[in-house]
Amino acid sequence: MSRTKNNIQWKVPEPTLRRLPWYLAFVKLLKKKEQSIVSSTQIAKEINVDASQVAKDLSYVDVVGKTRVGYNIDSLILVLENFLGFTSQHKAFLFGVGRLGAALLHDSGLNEYGLEVVAGFDVDPDLCGTSIQGIPIFHISELPSLQAKLHAVIGILTVPVEAAQPVAEMMILHGLKGVWNFTPFRIRVPQNIVVQNTSIYAHLAVMFNRLSSVSI
Repeated sequence: MSRTKNNIQWKVPEPTLRRLPWYLAFVKLLKKKEQSIVSSTQIAKEINVDASQVAKDLSYVDVVGKTRVGYNIDSLILVLENFLGFTSQHKAFLFGVGRLGAALLHDSGLNEYGLEVVAGFDVDPDLCGTSIQGIPIFHISELPSLQAKLHAVIGILTVPVEAAQPVAEMMILHGLKGVWNFTPFRIRVPQNIVVQNTSIYAHLAVMFNRLSSVSI
């Protein structure tokens, strides 16, 4: 019986989910070069992981390669994009239109990967009533009425640290099911809420720490 996204995705290890977009980006580059077949060894060499790990990762998405031939690139792209949710649009609100928040609103690539930011929220009166890349900015007090109309499912959190927890609670109160948290604060949410922490400061700390052990 073929496994489906709905009944297996929860079983997929997070490291695998992090690697799959790397594979997708690489095979898309190969497609642009008019290559039609790719092997797990070729992917592994480019991504710098073991070929056996690539094969294991791809086994979660029900894509079948041919022995000593490889994977059809068109099929692999289609399966990966569908499995990762990139082919469906997920409406999102962005909270905190500072430098980082504004940069994300300027990023049209998010829409290509299935994330449609439909509104931004802030408390700055100079920002409210404006727009960025056609995305309107509202005062956060307008969240209940906007959510009733637009039914967003994801909240992008780029507010100052001290506002992270209260704003996250406001998101959840009004029906958002996922929080993409760009703040360094680890918000507390109910078990049925999905949180993805993407703190650039945490990643900087890792890089700085590793740089300190590298001879220059």
